[in-house]
Amino acid sequence: MSTVRARGREFLTMTMRWYAVQTLSGSEEKAVAALRQRVELHSLGPRFGRILVPSETVIDPKTKRKQTRRFFPGYVLVEMTLDNATFHLVKNTPRITGFVGDARNPSPVPNAEVDKITKMIAGDEDEAPRPVVDFEVGEEVRLTEGRYASMRGTIDEINEARGKVRVIINMFGRPVPTELSLHQIEKLQ
Repeated sequence: MSTVRARGREFLTMTMRWYAVQTLSGSEEKAVAALRQRVELHSLGPRFGRILVPSETVIDPKTKRKQTRRFFPGYVLVEMTLDNATFHLVKNTPRITGFVGDARNPSPVPNAEVDKITKMIAGDEDEAPRPVVDFEVGEEVRLTEGRYASMRGTIDEINEARGKVRVIINMFGRPVPTELSLHQIEKLQ
């Protein structure tokens, strides 16, 4: 372990550690591309590891299209050896506003947290995209498909893992529970 001192800052250079880097919200992918380009341009590749935008693929229930939803909008995880050169390279990259932590001493992200995040990302790659659940239990909805299309009901239960909801429809004065997919219901306006 050695210490690098630069402009009043001390950085310990050890093995690579993970750091959370703040970006302009919505520009995470562009910030990652710019950072990778700068790393290559300055020949600092050996000091950088993986650069992640933690996200998952979901299906929008309204448009039924795949979308990427970020776990931490405005943040990117960077695996790197922190020293004067890497610190300034990251900090001066377009669309990156800085490190998480003290401005003079960035805080590394604990390995346990990074492991959780990478497992969430890896789990998403193995599974089919899941619908976004934008409903709450007790909410009144309109059915858009199936034998009860255009009827109204109240959400009784939500199963996010299966992308299903149980809706109670009032027919002839009696509650009728019906299990539906999320794309078969819509919010009332």
